[in-house]
Amino acid sequence: MIVWFRDDLRLSDHPALHAAAETGAPLVCLYVLDEESSHQRPPRGRPIGSASRWWLAQSLRSLQGSLAAHGQSLILRRGPAAKVIADLAQEARASAVHWTESDVPGQAAAEREVAAALYHIGVAARSFPSDLLVRPASLRNKEGRGLRVFTPFWKRVLSLGDPPQPLPAPKTLKAGPKVATDDLASWNLEPARPDWAGGLRETWTPGEAAAQARLKDFLDNDIAGYASLRDRPDRDGTSWLSPHLRFGEISPRQVWHAASFAAARKPAVSGGVGKFLSELGWREFSRHLLFDHPELAEQNLQSSFDAFPWRSDPKALRAWQRGLTGYPIVDAGMRELWHTGIMHNRVRMVVASFLVKHLLIDWRDGEKWFWDTLVDADPGSNPASWQWVAGSGADAAPYFRVFNPILQGEKFDPDGTYVSRWVPELARLPAKLIHQPWEATPMELAAAGITPGKTYPEPIVDHKAARARALAAYAKTRG
Repeated sequence: MIVWFRDDLRLSDHPALHAAAETGAPLVCLYVLDEESSHQRPPRGRPIGSASRWWLAQSLRSLQGSLAAHGQSLILRRGPAAKVIADLAQEARASAVHWTESDVPGQAAAEREVAAALYHIGVAARSFPSDLLVRPASLRNKEGRGLRVFTPFWKRVLSLGDPPQPLPAPKTLKAGPKVATDDLASWNLEPARPDWAGGLRETWTPGEAAAQARLKDFLDNDIAGYASLRDRPDRDGTSWLSPHLRFGEISPRQVWHAASFAAARKPAVSGGVGKFLSELGWREFSRHLLFDHPELAEQNLQSSFDAFPWRSDPKALRAWQRGLTGYPIVDAGMRELWHTGIMHNRVRMVVASFLVKHLLIDWRDGEKWFWDTLVDADPGSNPASWQWVAGSGADAAPYFRVFNPILQGEKFDPDGTYVSRWVPELARLPAKLIHQPWEATPMELAAAGITPGKTYPEPIVDHKAARARALAAYAKTRG
């Protein structure tokens, strides 16, 4: 029997693995790197980005270790999933293939191809509940469509009650026949020349054990202040679970029940738990949107935005990508992203707003950059969030909301701690100036070792003028 691992790189709460182990049959545990099939190409799919490839390599190593502790191996094969799995099923004389269902359009297409290939050789295909709290097909409005506003969506999810209890990891896994496996290093998932992943290695420990430890630490120490501190990039107030969820090293069901247990054990943290679970809900909501709109990363959900006057400005786009816009909170976020593979959620909104509204650069250019540089680049959350900021998506922010990067920095990084860390050339400025260094006197700039335009760039756009330009463009589009 084969267990096909996908974006579910864990042993606990893995219904497909659990069911296979329960049969007592010998198992072959398989991961397929499929970068060739049609479902991996837009609009329904695309290969994962560079930072996600790095994470995948670490996560597969972690899974290899977990399986080895159970006397199992993780077989690695590369190629079109349907052919690879059918060939391995014949090679291993497997009677069935188990996997976790996916509601991501491209991955769902892969499942259909695999099931068809297995049918032709007489091997059973058995899929198990998806890695969502609620399947999109089961959450429809009266017209049979998915919900496009978050609040009623989340109320519907909550009305369904708790999801099923997570399953424990199997105690025993019977080893199957010896079959050939690729060497993980041969997949070249990690950068070599140049090796730009040093910051990722400093920041993260991928894998199921690390995910469980991170969840426990967050619920033990940080959940009480989550509702008030989650918007502060200068404080360690978030869960840091997003890449672990992205690769299925921990499941939403496990997060839900652990958080609910924390609230039941200590009612004082229930407010933080409620807010935390609603953030899990945004992940869910985005995946549901993707289910209904497979082209989410390519097409505006609101067709009126198809005529929006986006500007082509490669120089400004490059300045934004490198964290050299002259707006400290924006530059701090972009540099944090490049170094760690992640960015604080509040700052993500600020930098996204800056790109699409201050610079009038197409949200798709920003989405592609995040897709390549985020370790938690999720096929639903990434494009849905970019469309939300741009105003072209579901439940989108009002077009007149143009984040002021100066005020956002002063409000959420009041002491300049976040900016000082990621834009160290400004670290010697006093807090009242660090978010707008152009307001410093020549004497203050000299004391801080700053030469405008040399040690730190001048703003590439004037906030007031950019805001007026954006509002005019949006008004014309929506009018």
